[in-house]
Amino acid sequence: EHGPYQPHEPGYGLYQPGYSPCENEISDPGPRALAIQNAKAYLMKSSTKSGLNLYDHLARMLTKILDERPINAVDIIENISKDVKWAQFQKKMDTLRDEHEMLPTFELAEKYKALFLKGTGEGGDQEPEEEITDTPLPNVMETAFYFEQAGVGLSMDENYHILLALKQLVSTQPIQTCRFWGKILGLETNYIVAEVEYREGEEEEETEEEEVIEEGGKEGSEGEEEDEEKEDDEPPKSTYKPPLAVPKEENRTGTNKFIYFVCNEPGKPWVKLPPVTPAQIVAARKIKKFFTGRLDAPIVSYPPFPGNEANYLRAQIARISAGTQISPLGFYQFGEEEGDEEEEGGAGRDTYEENPDFEVISVTELADSLSNWVHHVQNILIQGRCAWVNPSQKSEEEEEEGEEEEKTEEPDEPQPEVGPPLLTPLSEDAEIQNIPPWTSQLSTNLVPQYAIAVLQSNLWPGAYSFAIGKKFDNIYLGWGHKYSVDNYSPSLPPSVQAEYPSGPEITEMSDPTVEEEQALKAAQEEALAAAEEIDELEEEEDEDEDDNLQKSD
Repeated sequence: EHGPYQPHEPGYGLYQPGYSPCENEISDPGPRALAIQNAKAYLMKSSTKSGLNLYDHLARMLTKILDERPINAVDIIENISKDVKWAQFQKKMDTLRDEHEMLPTFELAEKYKALFLKGTGEGGDQEPEEEITDTPLPNVMETAFYFEQAGVGLSMDENYHILLALKQLVSTQPIQTCRFWGKILGLETNYIVAEVEYREGEEEEETEEEEVIEEGGKEGSEGEEEDEEKEDDEPPKSTYKPPLAVPKEENRTGTNKFIYFVCNEPGKPWVKLPPVTPAQIVAARKIKKFFTGRLDAPIVSYPPFPGNEANYLRAQIARISAGTQISPLGFYQFGEEEGDEEEEGGAGRDTYEENPDFEVISVTELADSLSNWVHHVQNILIQGRCAWVNPSQKSEEEEEEGEEEEKTEEPDEPQPEVGPPLLTPLSEDAEIQNIPPWTSQLSTNLVPQYAIAVLQSNLWPGAYSFAIGKKFDNIYLGWGHKYSVDNYSPSLPPSVQAEYPSGPEITEMSDPTVEEEQALKAAQEEALAAAEEIDELEEEEDEDEDDNLQKSD
């Protein structure tokens, strides 16, 4: 039934065993055989994605078609191709000993198995007293219980896995305080964020690589300048001086007050995010990017962002914390040592402590008025810092040694920025084009005596807060993007600089020849002679007019 090709078919003329109608017409079999070998080599080239090759795939397809002999095979050739590919990745269950197939539930159990091991790494017993006394581990399950009443949060299983992951983090790092900050969604994987604070004296001193690079670059430039001085034709040097970089805030202050660890899933290793710089915060305000879930992913944007996704994630966390971390009024208070700063309006205060005499605010009052809530995280200024700093201050100190600071630093003194002080009520937050910045409500109206106060941020969708009695907390679950009334339109790059206009006044002329110079000189002499004749004629006419006037008199 499956015979050779017919003359009207596309495969007519190819060599087949026992049938070669064009055998007598082939004069040189060498090039033909070479072409067949090249074509077969091309078909046998393996794919970089699946590892399969087209030659074997077509052979399996033809075998399947000849074995099954479906009706109208040409109409279902695409489905046959998919079935053949799918069969390569299916488990072989028809053998004498079937291959083991790992169920999804078993894979999930293997992934979370490390979370359920105790501190010794085995299932041995451990004294409960050591685990209970003075641990910075937060009670994630209690917080999840309250947020569940508000209709937000994660599943109970995921919250428990996060609790176990935070337990691993606390046991491996010198942490004084720890808090589940939230979850930022990504295109490939998500980020689980933990906000921690190290014990005093346990922080790692981070070396600033940028300064080392700058020093090395200066040394190299000095050597190049010496080489250029030796040359006769030295090109002009640029007098442009880049603007001074704003220094980042120190650890335990401002935007770097806390340290943040992230992981993609509970059970995977925690990764410490680098400290944030003012330049990264300023650039993050101008762009909007989705997170991929890979900390080393580059940020391709305009204006360019100084760093990768880990730096962008850290900048967004700082911005979200500054705008959404809130607490009931009076729960925190300023220390007694900072009483002298009241003259400045409280703008210079950056620390607070828990108020032991805090009077509980009723849930109804917390839900009705935003004045009963305050921000307990400092506001980030336009400069990208919580505390304004003069970037030219350091250069002035360096120039004092050279006795030249008065000439260079006197003009254009920048004006200091002042933002809202710490513990500012939410009622002073600016609206978003007639949209309130916060939405407050009770968790239930049916049983108000057991309800909790819930606040939702309209500026950062995904940020929620709850409070009941002396218990409150904040959480963020979202994409890490700020709300914008209009559609996001990224800023366009600057237009291409126009070429300098060309014209006869700036175009270099070619040197004239000797004949052209002589002709020009002769024309100039003729013009001078003609001008002299005209002057003489005018003088004669003036004399004649004077004589006629005298005779008439």
